[in-house]
Amino acid sequence: HSYSVTYKRRTPCTKPLDLTHTHFRKNLFVAVENWKFCACSTFALHSCLHLTCWKAVVLEPGIGISKMASCTTIPISSPLHANDLSQRMINSPTLPLQKRGHLGLKRGPGIVAYYGLRKPPYDLDALEPYMSKKTLECHWGEYHRGHLEALNKHLSRNDVLYGYTMDELVKVAYNYGNPFAEFNDAAQVWNHDFFWESMQPGGGDSPQLGLLKQIEKDFGSFTDFREKFIEEASTLFGSGWVWLVLKRKEKRLEVVKTLNAVTPIVWDDIPLLCLDMWEHAYCLDYQDDKATYATVFMDHLVSWHVATLRILRAQAFVNLGEPKIPVA
Repeated sequence: HSYSVTYKRRTPCTKPLDLTHTHFRKNLFVAVENWKFCACSTFALHSCLHLTCWKAVVLEPGIGISKMASCTTIPISSPLHANDLSQRMINSPTLPLQKRGHLGLKRGPGIVAYYGLRKPPYDLDALEPYMSKKTLECHWGEYHRGHLEALNKHLSRNDVLYGYTMDELVKVAYNYGNPFAEFNDAAQVWNHDFFWESMQPGGGDSPQLGLLKQIEKDFGSFTDFREKFIEEASTLFGSGWVWLVLKRKEKRLEVVKTLNAVTPIVWDDIPLLCLDMWEHAYCLDYQDDKATYATVFMDHLVSWHVATLRILRAQAFVNLGEPKIPVA
């Protein structure tokens, strides 16, 4: 490719360009002290490198030549080209968790979504009669989808958090208890994906093997655990979630409640299953009877198969018992 370099100055600036202090951003963004660069491709134009003072400008696909006419072209033999900036590899940074930047970047109109909507791992009528198809259509098709669309809208306005996996995004956006604007929608998307996978057609009954032994060890019996889970769900004030989690430090299982969108992964707990206690999760099928809703979940919907797979995976990170001494 051939390259041309343009610049546009917002305020008088006599500070010399120093190429020794650079900061890289997402393969597109380079800041040099008070100068910012961004590499982009334009429709019907070859690749360009644009330089601005104090504020980065991204040319979106479809930009006309007339918009570029106001910029002054720097000859290709300028000192910028001598420093080989046009061919320099741009690496992604590690973003700080406790602080967010405001890059002022805009994405092209061709990008319409950052995260996609995941379907439940079963048909929407597969949980009937315990959870109706109408509830799934409303809960997944409207509420879950709405949180995802709101999250993507947040990221389209400021993409500093773009590129994380969903669980990483939730942890970063929580920001040590001072959440960013993206947190509620990101956490609700993650919570709902986890909730759908916590159920299965023909679920309920009781867990088997190691998970059952761990429940009996930490709660006394499976019956005691079941009653504890239903009680926590029935007495939750307002909207929120009930979880069976594995506490990393304590190396034990606990039933925990979270309010609104908060999820236990922000505390480094390992969730094994959850129950959505927002009103729209149960009002169509059970009105305001939260106790019956939680009881039906435990007896007919919960997927102990998935919960067992989750605790087996967690054992790679948490030592749940005494070390086994090999027999010669």
